[in-house]
Amino acid sequence: MPNRSIARAALTVALTATLTVTLLSVSGALPGRAALHFTAVPRPKPGTVRLGYFPNVTHAPAIAGVEGAFFAKALGPDVKLRTSAFNAGPAAVEALLSGAIDATYIGPNPAVNAFVRSNGKAVKIVAGSTAGGAFLVVKAQIRTADDLKGKKIATPQVGGTQDVALRYWLKTKKLASTLEGGGDVSVIPQENSQTLDTFRSGAIDGAWVPEPWATRLILEAGAKVLVDERDLWPNRSFTTTILIVRTDFLNERPDLVSGLLAGQIAAIDYLQKNPAKGQDLVNRGIETLTGRKLTASTITNSWANLTFTNDPELASMKVAAQHAADVGLLTKVNLQGIEDLTLLNQALAAAGKAKVKP
Repeated sequence: MPNRSIARAALTVALTATLTVTLLSVSGALPGRAALHFTAVPRPKPGTVRLGYFPNVTHAPAIAGVEGAFFAKALGPDVKLRTSAFNAGPAAVEALLSGAIDATYIGPNPAVNAFVRSNGKAVKIVAGSTAGGAFLVVKAQIRTADDLKGKKIATPQVGGTQDVALRYWLKTKKLASTLEGGGDVSVIPQENSQTLDTFRSGAIDGAWVPEPWATRLILEAGAKVLVDERDLWPNRSFTTTILIVRTDFLNERPDLVSGLLAGQIAAIDYLQKNPAKGQDLVNRGIETLTGRKLTASTITNSWANLTFTNDPELASMKVAAQHAADVGLLTKVNLQGIEDLTLLNQALAAAGKAKVKP
């Protein structure tokens, strides 16, 4: 039986040489609603892509890809796109490892956890998506890390990207936290949708959350920023959201993964060139998922804290994995082979964009 990676490469070359359509190159037009321009890239064969993502502004490229039909246009009419919404990374990982979905947008720490749990076999990082956009926001009277002693701080889910960030930061401040909610600071896992209510009621004193929840807590509940996570990273940049796929899916259907990546590249291009229209598009997508739009001020303020990028910034992801190990949420592992950026770089080249370095 031929080596799967060789077979995948051969299939990609063959498709590139023989097929045409559909990488979108957008100016200001909304896909499916106005004229579009296309660059020649492979059209996937008939099939289905089951994609996961979150109703957060940090997942704007995914939301825009779905709501604006960037994925649908890139995948073509013979491919069905089925989507699932998640609240936090660990739940998305369970769906991916069980085979319920084929790919998901997710934070770096749950992605690493999936890689470790499967002994490096089950998942691959194939692209970045978003950098930045996570904060520790607290009650007005909390001014320093020491003021957090005896307080309750929420995160989206144990082992999620923001959960690891909080626990590691607390450790650097010599504040203990346990997985059971004990220690100097009680870390309380809860869905983002609950956090606004529990903060207002006084059940929690703060939260380390992604956008738009940090901005909502500030604008709607009087919270203030204690830590902007960008300040903890070199060049103020860190990976917040990446795209991972099941390794089996990548090996068996590289054409579908290529189509997904082409759609993402087009979506990010649109968001970068059309921030106002992009915010409206993403807000409509959030309304579709949650039943409620964000206020104009919430999405505008959230947007300013984010960078949309196809680069997964693997260096920051590996540091985050070390942080997870340092707080006891992950064993120290070799992450060699966690990424495969071959198809991403092919899609970027087709779009006339610079390749991403592994």
